[in-house]
Amino acid sequence: MGRVTTPQELDDSFRTAVGALASPAEATDPLSPVRAGSTLTGALALELFEAQLASRHLDLAARWLRSFGEGFYTIGSSGHEGNAAIAAAIRPTDPALLHYRSGGFYCARSGQVGGTEPIRDVLRGIVAAATEPISGGRHKVFGHPQLAVIPMTSTIASHLPRAVGLAYAIEQSRLRRSPRLGHAVSVGRRAAPAQPTWPDDAIVICSFGDASVNHAVAQAAFNTSGWLDHRGAKLPVLFVCEDNGIGISVRSPEGWVAAALKTRPGLRYTAADGCDLAEAYDAAVEAADWVRRERRPAVLHLSMVRLMGHAGADAEVAYRSTAEITADLARDPLVATARLLIEAGLVSSDEVLARYDETSWHVRRVAEEVIAEPKLASADEVMASLAPRRPVRVARTVSEGADASAGPGQGAREEAFGSRLPEKAGPLTLAQTINATLTDALVTNPTMVVFGEDVAAKGGVYGVTKGLRDRFGAERVFDTLLDETSILGLALGAGLGGLIPVPEIQYLAYLHNAEDQLRGEGASMQFFSSGAFRNPMVVRVAGLAYQEGFGGHFHNDNSVAVLRDIPGLVVAVPACAAEAAPMLRTCLAAAEVDGSVCVFLEPIALYHSRDLHTDGDNGMLAPYAAPEDWARGHVAMGRARVYGAGEHLTIVTFGNGVRMALRVAGRMADQGIDVRVVDLRWLAPLPVADLVREASATGRVLVVDETRRTGGVGEGVLAALVDAGYVGAAQRVSSADSYIPLGSAAKHLLVSEEMIEHGARSLLAG
Repeated sequence: MGRVTTPQELDDSFRTAVGALASPAEATDPLSPVRAGSTLTGALALELFEAQLASRHLDLAARWLRSFGEGFYTIGSSGHEGNAAIAAAIRPTDPALLHYRSGGFYCARSGQVGGTEPIRDVLRGIVAAATEPISGGRHKVFGHPQLAVIPMTSTIASHLPRAVGLAYAIEQSRLRRSPRLGHAVSVGRRAAPAQPTWPDDAIVICSFGDASVNHAVAQAAFNTSGWLDHRGAKLPVLFVCEDNGIGISVRSPEGWVAAALKTRPGLRYTAADGCDLAEAYDAAVEAADWVRRERRPAVLHLSMVRLMGHAGADAEVAYRSTAEITADLARDPLVATARLLIEAGLVSSDEVLARYDETSWHVRRVAEEVIAEPKLASADEVMASLAPRRPVRVARTVSEGADASAGPGQGAREEAFGSRLPEKAGPLTLAQTINATLTDALVTNPTMVVFGEDVAAKGGVYGVTKGLRDRFGAERVFDTLLDETSILGLALGAGLGGLIPVPEIQYLAYLHNAEDQLRGEGASMQFFSSGAFRNPMVVRVAGLAYQEGFGGHFHNDNSVAVLRDIPGLVVAVPACAAEAAPMLRTCLAAAEVDGSVCVFLEPIALYHSRDLHTDGDNGMLAPYAAPEDWARGHVAMGRARVYGAGEHLTIVTFGNGVRMALRVAGRMADQGIDVRVVDLRWLAPLPVADLVREASATGRVLVVDETRRTGGVGEGVLAALVDAGYVGAAQRVSSADSYIPLGSAAKHLLVSEEMIEHGARSLLAG
């Protein structure tokens, strides 16, 4: 063998090793265990060997396709084919979130279900064919809605928190079917568009590599699983660590992975040789049965090898010795399974090689065929599944919720509000309005759950969720552990499991450490599954600046660039009580109808604001609309609100800027200067049509951006105007490119009314 395992060397090694194997004098009954002490039958072992062969030849075909520019993704499963045993040990209806070396599992599950073509499907992914059944050519991923295989991204371990959330959702299935939830009765509604559902006794399978164990996201998932188990919660998830001892070029220290997994509280640990099909199968059956019976989390640690390097043209010789590579090749799981079958007398070495060659020929023939299959041909085709928008259906869903609340659900609604209906309570603050809207949504949508740090017992740091747990019970409104990655991961899995999760991130500054759960996992799910899977959610985030008495960067973060940069993500910012209820209803309906991932960014400084222009004017308050008025007051996604029809100047702003701009506009009106104020309301999708229309109406635009000057919302607003051909005058005022300091020092950095007025007069004088 050479200094690195090439496809040819791997092929030659298999043929040589199998050719040297001798069959026993007596054959084993195919219905009997393939060897003493195992529960794996000979017949099943033969089936799994076919899946392993298919996986190996898919790897070889991927490298062949890449050699002449037709293959685009050649990270392979060679050495990990033992994961076919995992598929055999569980049910085909158990949802699986798979490691990217899961070719054996995928082929084995396809054989269990039937009606799919695993070889053709995987090859279509390799050549980026639009006919590929899960991502439609957007990426090569293992996934298929008929196989309950949920696609994952290449970001290692990022799918583990989602697996925890999906296990949680499965355990809530009986509760979701019940018309009585917690302390308040919910009103049933038309079901959301169908996505795969999971049996009540299903378990979640989640596989990953040994290097992933060290990732903070994996640690979050393990910790959350153990934390929930410690509290007595049911969580049927089986983590499977496929340990080949190396992450790209970095070795996992000997014994480290076992030590790291064994010591996780609340996780039952089992280990086995993943290159030994019978041992892997027996261990997987035992672990999966335990998880299914006990409804508790466990981890199965399988030792494996990695053949042909990490991916593509990876030159292992740069970081591994020939002896190490040779030692791994000696543990080739395909050879091990062939030996198992031959020693059981189920096949001869010649029959194994014949099957090997037949699979090779079939895979190569299909590979040649898929090269000619159509590719994605336009930007519209590529983005078709990114973030579907059906505004008419969203509006209809809001109306249906109103009908349910005002009609048969009136009694449930009165019970939830304790007969103190919010529409009869007089004008409400922003915080009170959000609380009332969440209450109404929990009443009308039995699949909705609210959770996060401090949201239940305390009712939130600012009282926004006060009383919700008492009204609906701890099953639907609950406190989580203090980890934003786990909160968002729980939401991702809960949405995938059929719920409408409304998680809260306590402060905007705390979102950033977990942001990839939105970027890499949440917003990409429909894109990489061609809409077959969705993870609807509305993430409530308390944020932005101007909070007095409790400030500093970590409680006054004004950076939203990380959110606006995520394709398909909805970002809503209510500036006052009047906007909060209809915008939140729109987000909830969009999550239900379109599977939208929404961030509802709530300006902390405005939560309890009452006055607008003068003390006691209550200009920031608003009456709460009764259900019969919800449809009339519906706010469509991506539509701005315009205050006034001034002809001299247009101020474009959002959030805290709306209150400041309205105050400035009021003072300027006293001097005969007419200003219209445009509240964007939606930072994504940006209300471009409204923006351009209102800017053109005056020919002078002042963009008031409370976020940072670099990467702030104002940049997007000005770019939208330029792209639309706006030719009038434009200027912006924004906060400084700085973190927010404590106390009065913040005033030196943030947009102020004085800055807005100065900018307005400068534009008018120009």
